[in-house]
Amino acid sequence: MCRLKLEKTNAARLLDRAKIGYELIPYQVDETDLSAIHVADQLGEDVACVFKTLVLRGDRSGYFVCVIPAHHEVDLKAAARVSGNKKAELIPMKELQPVTGYIRGGCSPIGMKKPFPVIFHTSAVEHPFIYISAGVRGLQLKVEPKTIIDFVRAITEDISNAITTID
Repeated sequence: MCRLKLEKTNAARLLDRAKIGYELIPYQVDETDLSAIHVADQLGEDVACVFKTLVLRGDRSGYFVCVIPAHHEVDLKAAARVSGNKKAELIPMKELQPVTGYIRGGCSPIGMKKPFPVIFHTSAVEHPFIYISAGVRGLQLKVEPKTIIDFVRAITEDISNAITTID
């Protein structure tokens, strides 16, 4: 049987250096749908276990990172409050790569250009493992949430709400 050799990303190398266990999980990228919900579908995993990384800018703190479940949207007021800001907004897409070193659909809370404050949604610790971006499109890290939260010195707070769809 032929095994696909996965190239390590900066995020994976940082975990190796810290002796933190993880599994690299590839998935098929659809350039027309880079959503975390699509990633969960490609992985065959529950959307509650797949987390997306969003970068925000607060009016007082500057940049900070929110890591929330695939089927959630960030609550800007809650994120602002938790991060010590009056207001917070998602950064424009054109700023993502210059600020973090990552592109949309491949943004990891591990290994950004600069260390920013990180907030994980509280539900992360309810799972034995979660998926986060490995830092490139098409590759996820399967990790133990408490270990990653400690590694990036994150806090956990209720910073998002489930997306409700009208059928």
